[in-house]
Amino acid sequence: MAVTQHEEQTHERERPGPTPGGAADRLARSLPGYRVEILRGRLIATPWADVSHALTLSWLGEEFGARARTVGLRLVQGVGLWLPSGPEDYAIPDLSVVEADIKDAHVMKNCYAAHVFRMVVEVTSTNWADDLGPKVEDYAQAGIPVYVVADRKHDRVLLCTDPRGGEYKNKVHHGRGTSFTVPEVAGVEMKLSVDRLLDGDED
Repeated sequence: MAVTQHEEQTHERERPGPTPGGAADRLARSLPGYRVEILRGRLIATPWADVSHALTLSWLGEEFGARARTVGLRLVQGVGLWLPSGPEDYAIPDLSVVEADIKDAHVMKNCYAAHVFRMVVEVTSTNWADDLGPKVEDYAQAGIPVYVVADRKHDRVLLCTDPRGGEYKNKVHHGRGTSFTVPEVAGVEMKLSVDRLLDGDED
């Protein structure tokens, strides 16, 4: 009996602890509708989008969708992006401009390799600090050419371009009442209104 107890204790000690990936899966099951990500080994759970957030993505989908297809690209929402910052790290951008052959770049867990992403867009919600902090660095490290943040916390839009050496060399804030042109490297030429990105509509 003593031997059996010892063996059980030994097996218990040797059993691997929970991984971030496993914890993310459990969290996603327990919080239906939440977007669960792993940034540098840290679990992030983002609640359902509000109406302005949803309207911004709908508008971008309508504006970008047709243009993206004419140049062989696709527009997708909520598709996982595998990150190089950790062994199980991934993000789920609100919206992404991707290569048409994205299905061939599947890594695991509905996440895809960074090289097929041309531009990612985040519209901030309660987790605004992640969109403006770790994700800026993580997306740059992943080599995403263009990162746009509709920063509703500070009422402006952040445009990040030229990822080199693990950081975006160009980071420009655009305020209300202005617009900016999507960089050519994103593959879709278009001028975006800051107000529309922040509010989701023109009313």
